[in-house]
Amino acid sequence: MWMTIAIVLVVVIVGILLYATTRPDNIDIHRSRSIKAPPEKIVGFINDFGKWTSWSPYEGRDPAMKRTYSGAARGKGAIYEWEGNNDVGKGRMEITDEALPSRVTIKLDFERPFEAHNIAEFTLAPIGDSTTVTWAMRGPTAFTHKVMGIFMNMDKMVGKDFEIGLANLKTLAEK
Repeated sequence: MWMTIAIVLVVVIVGILLYATTRPDNIDIHRSRSIKAPPEKIVGFINDFGKWTSWSPYEGRDPAMKRTYSGAARGKGAIYEWEGNNDVGKGRMEITDEALPSRVTIKLDFERPFEAHNIAEFTLAPIGDSTTVTWAMRGPTAFTHKVMGIFMNMDKMVGKDFEIGLANLKTLAEK
């Protein structure tokens, strides 16, 4: 009896691990929102990490989160490091490139709860009196993340956060 259970368990685990190898090698999550404001106004909330506390969906998850700002005050070379509870983890962002007011590129490194190295990019496209803002995150998918992706939908999970952040950004920029 126990031997049968052990064999079934091993087969299920091996099946999950084999299936994980078929999952995509990269993550690509993006969400867009139309904001009735010029890109010049909106980009000021994005390329200044000090202003992220007013709109980022991650900022309110740990009131005791430790933040460190270094490098440039804003724009290319600006660095933001954080450490907090399990909801926010620990990581670092650095603005590595920008083409103002249409694009800001950020190197995003997570240390915990899971190690990950991604690129976040904000693109701003004016259309009439509004701007379409797209928040995207791309990067390699580690094998452990592939396994986790079998049980949770990262696009829905992270995408929901992006949608909240873009809604917050819309509220701020349209004031």
